[in-house]
Amino acid sequence: MRELQPRSVAVVACAAEPRALDALVAPGHGSRVVRTAPDELLVVAAADVADTVEREVRDRIAAVDADALVLDASDGWQAWALRGDDVPAALSYLSALEAPPPGGWVQGDVARVGAIVLGEDDGVTILAPAFHGAHVRERALEDASATERHG
Repeated sequence: MRELQPRSVAVVACAAEPRALDALVAPGHGSRVVRTAPDELLVVAAADVADTVEREVRDRIAAVDADALVLDASDGWQAWALRGDDVPAALSYLSALEAPPPGGWVQGDVARVGAIVLGEDDGVTILAPAFHGAHVRERALEDASATERHG
């Protein structure tokens, strides 16, 4: 059985000179750094460490690029964990992207929306712009034959 479970995540956006992002020491706290463009990255972490992650990224990036922009962009994203039987096959009904290995990530079209897919030990997490969140959720439930689970 495949399950789709909402995830509460923090998303901290950082726009800076590419050399500054190259030099950035990623925060801990179980966070994941996703380099979305040469001058932009997102740090994805548990929602309860959003303030800490934002502060650490801001402090560290300022040492190399004083003009960098760092902000908590969590409200602009929705996330779901897709777990269960044959997650790569389930994802193939939503996207041409291959399911990334644990710790990896890919970005691209998921249910016709630009999204990020994070590889997890037990499946994937789909991170989509909040504006399209309901659409991605619905497609995962219908096209990937997932059952929604809360909590």
